[in-house]
Amino acid sequence: MLCCALVAAMTTTCAVSGVAYLIPALHTDHGLSLTQASVLATVPTVGLMLLIIPWGALLDRFGERRILTVSLCITLLGTGAAAAVSAADAPFWALAVALFIGGLGAGAANGASGRIVVGWFPVRQRGTAMGVRQMAQPLGIAVCALTMPFIADRHGVTAALLVPATVTALGLVACVVGVIDPPLVNPSGAQSSTPSAPVRSDNPYRASSFLARVHGVSVLLVIPQSMLWTFVPTWLIVAHAWSPTTAGLLVTVTQVIGALGRIVAGRVSDVWGSRMRPIRVIALAAAVAMGTLALTDWLHSPVAPIVMAIATVASVADNGLAFTAIAEFAGPGWSGRGLAVQNTAQYLATAATTPVLGALIGAAGFPIAFALTALTPLIAVPLVPRDPGDD
Repeated sequence: MLCCALVAAMTTTCAVSGVAYLIPALHTDHGLSLTQASVLATVPTVGLMLLIIPWGALLDRFGERRILTVSLCITLLGTGAAAAVSAADAPFWALAVALFIGGLGAGAANGASGRIVVGWFPVRQRGTAMGVRQMAQPLGIAVCALTMPFIADRHGVTAALLVPATVTALGLVACVVGVIDPPLVNPSGAQSSTPSAPVRSDNPYRASSFLARVHGVSVLLVIPQSMLWTFVPTWLIVAHAWSPTTAGLLVTVTQVIGALGRIVAGRVSDVWGSRMRPIRVIALAAAVAMGTLALTDWLHSPVAPIVMAIATVASVADNGLAFTAIAEFAGPGWSGRGLAVQNTAQYLATAATTPVLGALIGAAGFPIAFALTALTPLIAVPLVPRDPGDD
């Protein structure tokens, strides 16, 4: 069940993020301007954000297996159509429509896979299990980064567009073969909420500020994550004169280590019996790591890339803990919408801050950008709520 959830979640990452790795090929091979190619890379994310909350409501109403199957079919239709449209050398708008459809369908997989983990695993295993499931994003990015530019260079954009379609097809097969809706009572003997939290049929956002605070903290913590994922290749190649191949290899290795770090964070939360205390520690570690990165980069220290790797791992470790806490607190009647709000908030924060950070780097340089980005996890530390039921 966990493997199925992992593969299903990878479909979202590949369908939404894969096109970004084809921007150079779209520019040179398909004759698109860099602006047009960048718009194409953004289109799937727009589709994702439009329907992610409605998908969450459908998950709460109809369950994981049924909605996940429909969602993945739509994603497969869109990703497959994108490859077909590219093969037919169709106009720019036709490719954009196909990618948009793929993004529309991709909104259910993250929430559904999170609900599957919380529903099937007992409380003392959920953090670790969700850490495994949260490997989907960095592993999906690694798959796209390692395959799509290479395939586009050797065999063309059309062949590269088959990578997201293939991953989606595998996710659909995994869903049909392996996914079963979790029971209302999970293996621990309690419904899918924390032992201290009541089973909810009412709106959990009205009962407590817990979910809102978790969303806010996650938004603050996603800013350094987005900063590092987006601009580190440019930082290594331009500011440190690394070759693109070497820079790509370091980024890929860092992504894999970050994925493993999510499992470690989840295991710690299971041992501690707390989701929020590890998040507080991670936020502080991310602030220190980003501040150290700013200092070492300003000093032109050769250890700056190593510090960058540490900062990247710290910046992504909280994701699984927040997902688990939201699904546990919201319960099976609201977790779909709660996880959808979480994803939407983080995507919007990334979309809003990326151009600002790019302008800041251009105006003041990387050390200043790293230093200012270190402030967001520092602000998050006192905002992390107590675990439900703690005095």
